[in-house]
Amino acid sequence: MTTLDINYIRAQFPALSHQETGRWAFFENAGGSYAATPVIEKLNHFMTTTKMQPYGHISPAREAGEAMDRSHRLMAESINADIDEVMFGPSTSINSYVLSKAFAEALKSGDEIVVTNQDHEANIGAWRRLSENNAGIVLREWCVNSDTGLLDENDLKTLINERTRFVFVTHCSNIVGTINDIASISDIVHNAGAKIVVDGVSFAPHLAVDVKALKVDIYLYSLYKVFGPHQGLMYVQRDLLHELPNQGHYFNAEDPSKRLTPAGPMHGEIACVSGIVDYLTNSYRHHFGATSSASIQSQVSTMMSLGHVHEIEQSNRILDFLRDKDARIIGNTHAIENKRAPTIAFSPRKIAPEAAVKALSEQKIGIGAGHFYAYRLMEALGIEPDVGVVRVSLVHYTSAEDVDRLLNALDEVF
Repeated sequence: MTTLDINYIRAQFPALSHQETGRWAFFENAGGSYAATPVIEKLNHFMTTTKMQPYGHISPAREAGEAMDRSHRLMAESINADIDEVMFGPSTSINSYVLSKAFAEALKSGDEIVVTNQDHEANIGAWRRLSENNAGIVLREWCVNSDTGLLDENDLKTLINERTRFVFVTHCSNIVGTINDIASISDIVHNAGAKIVVDGVSFAPHLAVDVKALKVDIYLYSLYKVFGPHQGLMYVQRDLLHELPNQGHYFNAEDPSKRLTPAGPMHGEIACVSGIVDYLTNSYRHHFGATSSASIQSQVSTMMSLGHVHEIEQSNRILDFLRDKDARIIGNTHAIENKRAPTIAFSPRKIAPEAAVKALSEQKIGIGAGHFYAYRLMEALGIEPDVGVVRVSLVHYTSAEDVDRLLNALDEVF
């Protein structure tokens, strides 16, 4: 059985060997991961040799456009989407607000939408404002269990009806860490005649996204948390994309990539996005051989799953440790593959979250504290948002040695 070559993986991230960042055991990956070498090299190349308006007649401009097109194509292949269903924007939050503007023009009085209180505010605030600013649009809230932070699909069934138009839900909470069964939720939503919009920001760094298997209508995530640049990727199913009112320039209305991206794209950042896929396919060949004829999507999925096994092993070391300490673990207290992301939040009872972060930072161990823009979830869990939780978040380049350092330091704090 193939296991993750952690030394190879870590060698693909310059920050891990840098004279400054390399000294840190980094556990705030949910806030943004390190960038892989192919991403950095492509951005550097773009900025030094092709930084001009792309798609022009001179060769550097043509090369710039080709680099952007390659990113577009590879990202579509990697998530099992058609190229005209994928677009880039500055961030997931901005993409959500552009979508909400389109929805505001498409919805009418009496229509209903459903949001959760488990999500990051990026997948709540835009939709709540949609209801607040448009009289007659009804908002319903799918609430978590106040003890576990988990969502129950049966609760959703009581909220949707023939007037429901959209359900907004996270694939994985950036606090709870539990992976929601999006395919099952999609079935519930579609059976009611509604559409589903999924925030995949906290899922995508850990397992491959397959929009067709998930049966989603819209899927959004942030590439800077998936080893790439600060860009948001947005998938919109083709028929829905053309049903939604155009938000771009009127003369670009027939270009799918521009219908929901009103601003000029960030050329260099988009050009280097292909480096994410290059990193994963290079890693696939390292682990499984260079002769494979597997599709891009299959290679990405296999490689991400291999990394996820490592993530789960290291997560359970942390969860096992925390179960014996005076702390409230948010979400499931044991990690199972495909059921939990390696994002672990807990509320210590004898030390403030900020104090824990400060204590560990003195040992060059980076963790996070706060509400992490899941303000409503904090309130639902009975946790003061301004105090928040401690968050420890891994990705597949997190080493067992880094976890050793973390546990030793936490043991001193507790």
